[in-house]
Amino acid sequence: MVPAPAPGPDESDLLRFLTCGSVDDGKSTLIGRLLYESKLLHADQLAALEADSKRLGTRGGELDFALLVDGLTAEREQGITIDVAYRFFATRRRRYIVADTPGHEQYTRNMVTGASTSDAAVILLDAGKGLLTQTRRHTHLVALLGIRHVALAVNKLDLVGYSRAVFESIAAEFRAFAAELGLDGVTCVPTSAVHGCNVVARGERTPWYRGPTLLDWLESVRVERPDAAEAPARLLVQWVNRPHEGFRGFSGRVLYGVLRPGDQVRVLPGARESSVARIVTMDGDLAEAEAGTSVTVVLADEIDVSRGCVLVAAGAPTAVSDAFQAHLVWFDEREMLPGRQYLAKFGASTVGLTVDRPKYRVDVNSLARLPARTLGPGEIGVANVHTAAPVPYEEYRGGRDLGSFLVLDRLTNATAGAGMVDFALRRAANVRWQRLTVDKVARVEASGHRPCVVWFTGLSGAGKSTVADLVESALHANGRRTFLLDGDNVRHGLNKDLGFTDADRVENIRRIAEVAALMVDAGLIVLVSFISPFRAERAMARELVEPGEFCEVYVDTPLEVAQRRDPKGLYAKARRGELANFTGIDSPYEPPEDPELRLDTTALTPEQAAAVVLEKLAAMGVS
Repeated sequence: MVPAPAPGPDESDLLRFLTCGSVDDGKSTLIGRLLYESKLLHADQLAALEADSKRLGTRGGELDFALLVDGLTAEREQGITIDVAYRFFATRRRRYIVADTPGHEQYTRNMVTGASTSDAAVILLDAGKGLLTQTRRHTHLVALLGIRHVALAVNKLDLVGYSRAVFESIAAEFRAFAAELGLDGVTCVPTSAVHGCNVVARGERTPWYRGPTLLDWLESVRVERPDAAEAPARLLVQWVNRPHEGFRGFSGRVLYGVLRPGDQVRVLPGARESSVARIVTMDGDLAEAEAGTSVTVVLADEIDVSRGCVLVAAGAPTAVSDAFQAHLVWFDEREMLPGRQYLAKFGASTVGLTVDRPKYRVDVNSLARLPARTLGPGEIGVANVHTAAPVPYEEYRGGRDLGSFLVLDRLTNATAGAGMVDFALRRAANVRWQRLTVDKVARVEASGHRPCVVWFTGLSGAGKSTVADLVESALHANGRRTFLLDGDNVRHGLNKDLGFTDADRVENIRRIAEVAALMVDAGLIVLVSFISPFRAERAMARELVEPGEFCEVYVDTPLEVAQRRDPKGLYAKARRGELANFTGIDSPYEPPEDPELRLDTTALTPEQAAAVVLEKLAAMGVS
């Protein structure tokens, strides 16, 4: 290995930084050049780089420094990069962890991942292309994620003849854009990563530039970190450690502050308090645990603590809430749908999450706040969010660890977005459940039968309403207390403000599911006849009532049969293009995967189908 200069007194000064930009702006080449010229490569790495560069026939026989970062994978040879590559290196002045993130718009999530733990950002752009939308998007995300040390590497300057005018024009435009985001003091560096201009050594072709090289800037960045001794203690519990009956500890990382035996702590969410009895590690007990330390804490009292709880200094607890305003960055290819049930990962806990209609989305080019009904892939917006249970939090600008969350698809568990808490909503503290004298048990007893939601789903024209009406008639004749919620009828009143977009369909079912749950609480048998095309919303409706109180009935009618029936003439209109967002034509229907009943209406008459439903309800103890 070519030896690096001996570490100086600032060896412990670690800088985490991010590289980002649009596709093919030269991020990997720049990092490779940085490693090469800092003399941080092993001899075998150099030999492999020379051999691979020769095999690929690089321009003028020069070394392709991107190979040091990207490697010769199938993805690289296809021009695809999908991961965040973390690199570790050191110079005389400090140590570094660099997150190299892909530039493709569909991988915005990777850029956010890399930025979430970074103290500084190097944003690259192609001097020949200038500021692109993706460059602006990344700059906005850098600001949103709290990174204040930013350098713009105006790369590939060799392709524009090392033009000073081009560089200064781009730098002025970028500084003005960054200033609107609150990023003051941005450093702009003219670079050519391929030729090493102003990466580590000063470039001979830019005598007009008097600023720092990129490495000079990285070595000069000073990250102000809070004094761990003065910050209130916070420990995120990631695991309840019970190796045997005689030991029960809570393992996790100290986020802020210092924990010591004898300290009084509070367990959040909740208000239970105890004191720290021991701080345990594999190397023995500690007298104190500082921020960033992973330890196991043993409490003096046997109190309930689970994964996701936060141990906080009892005298300075963090807040707890279930409703927030948050900035959201959406990753999923499917748009964010207000009212849909998602999951949110706050720290080590996962809770249900719903998002209201966005207050606005941000145009990443103009920074204008635009009206929005949803958020699409790569979009940034602000909305109120609601969690299914209270969570400990801090505003993001005061603490990343407790101020950020991931949004997950509740059916696939895929990451759909990321959120940054702006503040808690006042309603979280002011709106509380009112205890009532007459409860569900009393209402059910008065009804004389079990309540239930019978949810009929299927295509338009499948026969849902016909079968549901026959079932209700039979139940009513037997003295059962019932109510039928029909899709068309409800759209004349409660849901008359809704259309037929995916977002409106989600809200349509959310409202009906809540109404049905209230009716079950009143002791009724509720028959719901809605197309309800999405599995996620049907799953949400099921979760609003108790186990055994939901019966999903899939009225299974092939599309061609439903079209032939077409009692309302809707399929004909949709085929003529007169009716947009029609389920089965230009809007999807997701059939139930495991319904309580499947009714094949090509083999059953409506009366026979109703009889099958009544038999099922009798088996459930409802009818």
